[in-house]
Amino acid sequence: MKNDAIANYQYVTRSGEGYITTLTMQRPERANALSHAHLAELEHAALSLRDDPDTRVVILTGAGKHFSSGADLQDVPATAEIPLVQRRRRARMGERAIEAILGVDQITIAAWRGGAMGGGACVATACDFRVGSHSAFMEYPEVDLGINLMWKSLPLIVSLVGPARAKRLVAGAERADAQTLYDWGVLDHITDEGNLMAKTMEVAALYASKPPIAAQMVKQSTNQLAYALGNAIMHMDVDQNLFAATSEDRGAAINAKANKETGKFTGN
Repeated sequence: MKNDAIANYQYVTRSGEGYITTLTMQRPERANALSHAHLAELEHAALSLRDDPDTRVVILTGAGKHFSSGADLQDVPATAEIPLVQRRRRARMGERAIEAILGVDQITIAAWRGGAMGGGACVATACDFRVGSHSAFMEYPEVDLGINLMWKSLPLIVSLVGPARAKRLVAGAERADAQTLYDWGVLDHITDEGNLMAKTMEVAALYASKPPIAAQMVKQSTNQLAYALGNAIMHMDVDQNLFAATSEDRGAAINAKANKETGKFTGN
């Protein structure tokens, strides 16, 4: 089913083949960094699938060399100009996009090449399955920038790799390559760079061939079982982020990152 609104998007394109729909993030010049407008389009594109009876599987991918480099740090307005209540709502834009992806009735598959960093990793882990090329890697830079992981996405990576490995990735900001991601259960398949979309379509065709009502009910029930506790307790991560952003350590972390130095943090 064609969606005319998506045809007018700037950052997301939609294509289809049979029962399979592909959503492609289209900011390759910025490694598909997720601006506020990009997140809004991603949310709307995901929500639009609710009214599409012809789609049984959704592939989510990024144009260019990377899946997504995460939140666009250049798309941050001067906070002094925005009331706190509005900042809280703006900060929840990523959360809304992730919830929309999780809420897609159809099976979702991330076709992942290059980096999925921060918010990009959140998008990838919100999908039901992930097919990666050998260039795929994951990194959560938030703690090294003096802030917590937002978008209600911590339960997503914990459910995939377990608590200890999640702490290595998120608190330790370790970069995980494709083989590690496969060994840890983040990637379901690894393939050659040139074969990424063909392999993803192969996996998509498998799920598109299943009775859609039964497959979609199993998906939604599984997600409820996996994320129910996380949904109950992660409502405060936006406020944690706003709090952390006011700390002295936040400024020290940004300076250390910019200058490629080891930060000196005081806990203030």
